[in-house]
Amino acid sequence: MFLSALQQQNPALIASAVQLLNDGVVLPDTYVIDVDQFKLNAKLIKQQADVFNIRLYAMTKQFGRNPVLAKMLTQELGYDGIVCVDFKEARYFQQQGITVSHVGHLVQPPSQFIKALVETIKPEVVTLYSLEKAQELSVAASKVNYNQSVLVKFFQEGDSLYPNQEAGFPLSTLPQVLKSISELPNLAIVGITHFPCFLYNKEAKTTQLTANLSTAVLAIKQAEALGYTMSHCNFPSSTSFETIPLINEYGGTHGEPGHALTGTIPSNQDGSQPEKIAMLYLTEISHQFADRSYCYGGGYYNRSQVESALVFEPQSSQNRLVPLCPNDGSNIDYYFQLEGVAVVGSPVVMAFRTQLFVTRSDVALVEGISTSQPRLLGLFDTQGKQIQR
Repeated sequence: MFLSALQQQNPALIASAVQLLNDGVVLPDTYVIDVDQFKLNAKLIKQQADVFNIRLYAMTKQFGRNPVLAKMLTQELGYDGIVCVDFKEARYFQQQGITVSHVGHLVQPPSQFIKALVETIKPEVVTLYSLEKAQELSVAASKVNYNQSVLVKFFQEGDSLYPNQEAGFPLSTLPQVLKSISELPNLAIVGITHFPCFLYNKEAKTTQLTANLSTAVLAIKQAEALGYTMSHCNFPSSTSFETIPLINEYGGTHGEPGHALTGTIPSNQDGSQPEKIAMLYLTEISHQFADRSYCYGGGYYNRSQVESALVFEPQSSQNRLVPLCPNDGSNIDYYFQLEGVAVVGSPVVMAFRTQLFVTRSDVALVEGISTSQPRLLGLFDTQGKQIQR
């Protein structure tokens, strides 16, 4: 999906990754992240956010919940904390001393985790989409005399809800829902959120607002008409240099960049965005079977839209662009299948949309790529834990 953009925007990352594999520094099934380019992307997005007065929570699940990158974002580059997609990420980052700012969206905190959430993690906001969870949060916060700010998620007919992520209060129930939550002790309603608020339009070749954003804006207006102060209007999905002005235009106060930090946003498939590709997938030819080549897998994501790979065969100064064979979603991704025959041991490079935290890959952080002096900063698993080489 991003191979052409990678070749155009960051060919040095390709050369460095192949060199690291050939030198035995990393193994196949590794995502290689160009830390210098990652930092440049993060600075660019933050500068744009500052212009439009948008606060940023970084979404780290896409690049493996990495503590080094999370600390860089929050302690060096001025991001307002991490949005943790689930309670395990929140637990891990709290243990690493990293600021956890948003919990509960997309995954609500489990009942037996809420005590730790308000006692030790203390996120800036928790998203709620059930009264039962609001009551649990209120009880736990009351016991430790802590006031927890919350966001509320509403939806209406016509909104885009991903399968198995359906959640929210019907917009028609907003007055009753806000009243019920506001009456609970130690909870303060500070804003509204929804997801996804922006999506890439292939035909228009641009990122556009969704019906969800319209619902969120309407919910904010209705809440304010009832006397609630909506200081936190969080419009996540596809937060990037391109969409930050739109967040501001529609009254948003917060965004949550994730893929934009590695340049792997759909609008950058052609390499047209200011964020540059800072991550690739590196593997190796394992064997051939029936006129096809198989390379080590482990990093496949079923919404990746991966189509092709670069194969670097020994004794050749050129790489070959090779189509991938269609994946069977019912099988474990032990391997990727490539069309044609390639030499065993040949490095293979891909670049596609991913969610590292649902894979079993390694993650290599590499500095010095832009100066042709790549240095491994650290090797991690996709849950952020360091791997001893």
